[in-house]
Amino acid sequence: MVANFSAAIFAFFLFTALLTNFTSAQLHKTSLPESDVDLLEFSLNLEYLEAEFFLWGSLGHGLDKEVPQLAEGGPAPIGGRKANLDPLINDVVLQFAYQEVGHLRAIKKTVKGFPRPQLDISAAHFAKIVDEAFEFKLNPPFDPYANGVNYLIASYIIPYVGLTGYVGASPKLQSAKAKRLVAGLLGVESAQDVVIRGLLYERAGQKVFPYNITVAEFTSHISNLRNKLGKRGVKDEGLVVPLEQGPEGKTHGNVIAGDENSVAYDRTPTQILRIVYGTGNESIPGGFYPEGADGHIARYYRH
Repeated sequence: MVANFSAAIFAFFLFTALLTNFTSAQLHKTSLPESDVDLLEFSLNLEYLEAEFFLWGSLGHGLDKEVPQLAEGGPAPIGGRKANLDPLINDVVLQFAYQEVGHLRAIKKTVKGFPRPQLDISAAHFAKIVDEAFEFKLNPPFDPYANGVNYLIASYIIPYVGLTGYVGASPKLQSAKAKRLVAGLLGVESAQDVVIRGLLYERAGQKVFPYNITVAEFTSHISNLRNKLGKRGVKDEGLVVPLEQGPEGKTHGNVIAGDENSVAYDRTPTQILRIVYGTGNESIPGGFYPEGADGHIARYYRH
């Protein structure tokens, strides 16, 4: 009888401890203002995209093999594959990949989040983006996984959009906790963008095989396309720009994008959706998100 009573007491306290821990964890994730939660969860869409693209490019597999719990059972990305990279670029991309895994984990420790949405990181999709940027079909179609230069150009397409989103989100955040997280995420995303732009800037005048088009021309056309899709003027610049657009209007070189005062550009979730959907319309999914992005903000525009 005493043994049974002791066992019952032990079970009670164990249950209470587990319940307390669970409740604390839930409160930990829901103690932010709702608007902060929405903005942080929206950023997961971009972090999923970057994590999958960099993991596949450097390792030949994605979250489902590397950290399956972070994908939460979401559909496998379309078209990811190992890129043909030299050791240096592969090492850089691998570091990016694990940084993005950390970003997913950091955000999900702060807000509930959602499973990985359907992503399209196929060569065919990147080829479509590049064709739209140049307003004609490249022959052969652009393949982001073919070599290091192509992969860097494809990388130019993705992280910068998330970077501008964090800049845009910063002044809208209310809690110190969310502000600190976004500041930390922005710092690393900015560094990634600088590395990508720096590696491409070294090759700015190089012709991208087999096209008679330079690396700098690729970046300018991609940036122009994003400006067009975003529909809010210039918030994107290539590696080589007209003199008046360069820093202080004194250089054509533009290794870091910025406004007339060299301050980072910002974008709203609406503008980001227009770009990553590739439709110019935040309510019409497509592009990297064939079935649409997730989170309260993205779902709001779909209904």
